[in-house]
Amino acid sequence: MFTLYQMPGWGSAIVELQLAHYNLPCDLVEAGELFEDAEARDRLAAINPLAQIPTLILPSGEVMTESAAITLYLADITGRDDLVPGPSTPERPAFLRWLVFIVANIYPTFTYADVPTRFVADGGAAAAFRERVDSYAKDLWRQVAAAVEETRGPWFLGPRFSALDLYLAVMTRWRPREEWFAAEAPGLLSIARAARGFPGVAAAYARNFP
Repeated sequence: MFTLYQMPGWGSAIVELQLAHYNLPCDLVEAGELFEDAEARDRLAAINPLAQIPTLILPSGEVMTESAAITLYLADITGRDDLVPGPSTPERPAFLRWLVFIVANIYPTFTYADVPTRFVADGGAAAAFRERVDSYAKDLWRQVAAAVEETRGPWFLGPRFSALDLYLAVMTRWRPREEWFAAEAPGLLSIARAARGFPGVAAAYARNFP
């Protein structure tokens, strides 16, 4: 049994969808409002010092964090390549490139801009900081959209489904929101919407985004 510390609609949804896809048994523990509740942060920090989700407890009791690491690990332990292309597949380099691009570049924009006063004390400066970070995130998404357009779909990697499609399923619900994706990156939104109904993950997606 895995234990996933999560909040509906947050970054933990990316891992929850993968666990559902693999049909791995998982106990879902609501972490609480980590930005606003000091006690919730302290409880999670006792397990994961960053007090961030997803935080996954393996059946062995070991703690795993970082969604990209969890993505690769789950593929390893299941022995499956339907979410993570295997080492000898032609899609492997692109998968690794864009998985790391998303988690190393786009994902941190939410860390910094969700509650900018954690990093910029002055209220006015914090608002400007958030605006600039959100603008930068849009530029990053445009890079992803251009790359995906070259694959000619229907999925991120072209003809084959992968965990990248589940990242899109969740992250297109966040800033800059679906309206922006519809106007600026419709290909990404089309993939995201198709992935949300993919067999095995639809129920988990609906739990996170009712």
